[in-house]
Amino acid sequence: MATNPLQRKLGIWACISIVVGSVIGSSIFMKPATMAAQLGSPVLLLVVWMVAGVISIFGGMINAEIGTMLPETGGQYVYFKHMYGRFFAYLYGWASLIVINTAAIAAISFIAAQYSGYFISLPRFSEASEQSIVLTIPLVGQLFPLENLGVKFVAILLVITFTLINCRSVKAGGNIQVLFTVLKVAALLFLVLGIFLSGKGSLKNFTTVSTNMNSSLWAIISGFVAATSGALAAYDGWNNLGFAGGEIKNPQKNISKGLTWGLVLCILLYLLTTQAYLYILPLDEMKGSKLVATDALSKVMGTGGASIIALLVIVSATGAANGNILPCARITYAMAKDGLFFSWGAKVHKKHHTPYTVLWLQCIVACLFIFTGSFDMLADLFVFVSWLFYGFGAYGIFILRKKMPLANRPYKLKGYPIIPVVFIVFAVFYFGITIYNDVHNYITGQSKIINSALGCLLLLIGVPFYWRFKKLYRNEISSKNGIVPQEEFVG
Repeated sequence: MATNPLQRKLGIWACISIVVGSVIGSSIFMKPATMAAQLGSPVLLLVVWMVAGVISIFGGMINAEIGTMLPETGGQYVYFKHMYGRFFAYLYGWASLIVINTAAIAAISFIAAQYSGYFISLPRFSEASEQSIVLTIPLVGQLFPLENLGVKFVAILLVITFTLINCRSVKAGGNIQVLFTVLKVAALLFLVLGIFLSGKGSLKNFTTVSTNMNSSLWAIISGFVAATSGALAAYDGWNNLGFAGGEIKNPQKNISKGLTWGLVLCILLYLLTTQAYLYILPLDEMKGSKLVATDALSKVMGTGGASIIALLVIVSATGAANGNILPCARITYAMAKDGLFFSWGAKVHKKHHTPYTVLWLQCIVACLFIFTGSFDMLADLFVFVSWLFYGFGAYGIFILRKKMPLANRPYKLKGYPIIPVVFIVFAVFYFGITIYNDVHNYITGQSKIINSALGCLLLLIGVPFYWRFKKLYRNEISSKNGIVPQEEFVG
């Protein structure tokens, strides 16, 4: 068995921190207001957070069985290779580099940079100048790279800084993730305790529905589905831990524990924070808020609350950016080792033992996304493509149970096969709703780009590269051994 040039330096706290740090970004500071407007009921609002949290735990449990069975660097890329073959694994790896992980890093960094505007004045062109350069993609929409240029430069600086740190040391990247996760949790607890201990709210807000709530069955169902989509997006990132499987100490135990405890902590924080918002803001006031956390804390601390919330968002988003940068480049590294990417992608720094070449490649792609997009566009883009593969990942557990029945499974999924089936149904439902909303928003003029179409386009661009990489790999094997193992290329 080949030795692992990457070193196992990530312990249980780093594992939990990667999960929490990847999941909790900026959504909890904004999403609850939108969800309140969609639901019209504070009780349903809590139910949505719990349902989405349970679905995310189901996904984590599925990944825990597969991840402890295949604790290798690359996470779902490795899982897909065993499930569906090299071609499908390559598609996921390509999507991760060109859409999922890089767009997520860009989106999180963008929101952190945007909130830094509360403390420093960021330069910006006039509206006419911002609209002067337009990138038009046929059947997809338009991009405006000069929009919010000051914010974009700060976001790029943030991505470069954390990439440099993670290139220098895996342990340092893990320690920073633990630090930011502790700060993030402390910030949310400060928000929750500050509101509840103020005594300025009302317990009646927990049960009082909106005055104009539509109580018809269809309206409740459609509102619940829309709000659940938003909550699932807020929980996204729980699968990042598996990407660094080859660098986790005692992976058979720490992967499952990290996923489970990390997601449980996220659910508790989301529920407590949402209840704090409801305590201080009646639902009708909450659903009209553009930044619900600012409005809630300003009732307790006055105008200074906006600055505090801005700082909390920066801390939360910065930690989430590092939480994505640290593990996600490992997918491209694993692809390169398999001959499905340029060979330089498999280089590991001799001194720091980090996959520095793919970390910098990831940085470049993320920075390009920052230049071309906005937070909402980037978030919708990576979530759409992510859930396409989440569904296939859940179905893959059935395949592995059949293909590898005797494999060692240190953690075996309880509730099989019900849990994977429930998760797959949700993934399909989420995928369909996202396509419908994207097309509807574009047709009605609410959006300038069809994010799902752009995601599919970027995914398909990678197909020709697969055949190129496969040919290069075949030639490399031929030159070394004189024999090409044809089964290696079964897609």
